[in-house]
Amino acid sequence: MSELLDTSRLCVHTITTKPWSLSESIDKFENAGVGGISVWQDAATSIGIKESAKLLSASDLDVVSYVRGGFFAATSEDKRQKAIDHNKKLIDEAATLGAPLLVLVCGADPGQTLQTSRHQIQKGIEAIANYAEANNVKLGIEPLHPMYSDTRSAIVNLAQSNNIAEAIDNPMVGVVIDVYHLWWDDLLKQQIDRCGEQNNIFAFHTCDWGVPTTDMLNDRELMGQGCIQTKQIREWVDDTGFNGYIEVEVFSNKYWSQDQDQYLKKIVEAYKNYA
Repeated sequence: MSELLDTSRLCVHTITTKPWSLSESIDKFENAGVGGISVWQDAATSIGIKESAKLLSASDLDVVSYVRGGFFAATSEDKRQKAIDHNKKLIDEAATLGAPLLVLVCGADPGQTLQTSRHQIQKGIEAIANYAEANNVKLGIEPLHPMYSDTRSAIVNLAQSNNIAEAIDNPMVGVVIDVYHLWWDDLLKQQIDRCGEQNNIFAFHTCDWGVPTTDMLNDRELMGQGCIQTKQIREWVDDTGFNGYIEVEVFSNKYWSQDQDQYLKKIVEAYKNYA
């Protein structure tokens, strides 16, 4: 398997080092040789979008994405329209920050069928696609693990993301591949290859699945500390011609409680050895 010899493709999400402010994250990431940063909305809005944009512009980090939009599915038409309006606001914020991509966690509503939610998700993305294009911000459909299909996402595998992206057929709409959500799928390589054929892989996220997992949301592991074949999946993605950033996105009460400087060293080590 191919090795990652340096950190030029390493991107870290601000949620990964949640205790740090955006300013701290920028400084620490730069000093560690990290190449890119994906900014979560709370990290940016806590000091203001314009101030965040100044900090990011003054740094050597590439802004890889803005996280997260979506949540289009709802039994209420009013809620669906509010989601569309909110996503347009997020597109504005992404553009101000210089983020080329808005990651979409598409949502679900337990009061209706998953099929209905998926239909609403496609309609919601269609409703903002032209606005995203006008602002030069791409939209990345991220499928989540099926355990989140009650309220977080009716899109639970890469095939469903591909179906929607291909149906919309807009170069600004593609997919986000996250190993944590997709490692279990026996059709994953086939669907990654399909992404490559359509040239619609917009982002690649990595971490690991701890054994046993003790929290459905906040117990992710660093690469090499769990059961996901992270390097194999990354190579499948690279084989499509994708050469973008490898984004470390970890939700972890355990790691957030640790010294963040030492934790960042662990992230870099895990990236070099297992990403």
